[in-house]
Amino acid sequence: MASKRDYYEILGLSKGATADEIKSAYRKLAKQYHPDINKDPDAPKKFEEIQEAYDVLKDDQKRQQYDQFGHAAFEQGAGGNPYGAGGFGGAGFNAEDLGDIFSSFFGGGRRSGRASSGPRKGEDTLYRIKIDFMDSINGRKITIPLSYDEQCPHCHGSGAESPSDVSTCPNCRGTGTVRTRQQTIFGTMESQGTCPSCHGTGKKVTKTCHECGGSGYKRIKKDIEVSIPAGISNGQQIRIAGKGDRGINGGENGDLYVEVQVKAHSSFKREGDDIHIEVPLSFVDAALGAEIEVDTVYGKVAVDIPAGTQPDAVLKLRGKGVKNLRNGNPGDQYLHMKLKTPEKLSRSQKQLLEQLREEMGGKKKK
Repeated sequence: MASKRDYYEILGLSKGATADEIKSAYRKLAKQYHPDINKDPDAPKKFEEIQEAYDVLKDDQKRQQYDQFGHAAFEQGAGGNPYGAGGFGGAGFNAEDLGDIFSSFFGGGRRSGRASSGPRKGEDTLYRIKIDFMDSINGRKITIPLSYDEQCPHCHGSGAESPSDVSTCPNCRGTGTVRTRQQTIFGTMESQGTCPSCHGTGKKVTKTCHECGGSGYKRIKKDIEVSIPAGISNGQQIRIAGKGDRGINGGENGDLYVEVQVKAHSSFKREGDDIHIEVPLSFVDAALGAEIEVDTVYGKVAVDIPAGTQPDAVLKLRGKGVKNLRNGNPGDQYLHMKLKTPEKLSRSQKQLLEQLREEMGGKKKK
């Protein structure tokens, strides 16, 4: 028969470990190797080994016997199996310790009953709107229809006709939670849940508010005006405080976030705070240079095209981009030159081009 591992070694402790160190090591390892969490085939065996070591070392009397006689202290005829006849579900099993572990698996650890019965802010909500491209550049005001719950002005969210009509819940004694015991394959498990009598508020209302009927809130339908700031980008959000979901136990409402979706423009393309636009240019203006009018997001401007401008050249108009939301500084506008070749020429135009070709050493098409 294989010899058992040292209990201190199993928990990764020295013989001088304190009770708190033993408990902390056990919880850490139990979480790691619990069969419901760890699907490794060896996990059940390791978990049982960890539980057995803990059941001995947490008990001062058993630990003293183990320190003096080792595993022999608990062999048949010398005190029995400290783990109990039923394995880790036997008499040596500590339901509270494992209950803490399960709580941390599924609920992030235990919470105090008082915290659950206090006022809590409601959830934030999201509302999406579509605006035109130029509205995102210049800004505008829009109106959106909104429905939300507003705290009752009479009872201020308590649901009671008056403060004297609120008493402590007798079932949970004001904690908002109740503890229950349940027999499982692991032994007796103790869990904590919301009080079914007061639904977690910790209070009982003896006379309901005549304004809201005891709900603590009223349903509001109204149009909300939202200011769209100049320079807002696609996907950015505007926060409106207190217009989200209602709070819990008299807590304040969450916030409403209005997400802006910007429609594409037929000519302008935005990249950050910069604007890009394609500008058609005749080959004559490109060769000789010219002054042309181009569109910007702020209106038309005159632009000098330098002589000898090449196809796909990019010119920059400084300060003609979008104003930055934070500092108000504008980006730039970039002009992407697209050479335009005429499809039809008059006789005189052809003659002039032929003359130009000869002077440049070109040859006629045969």
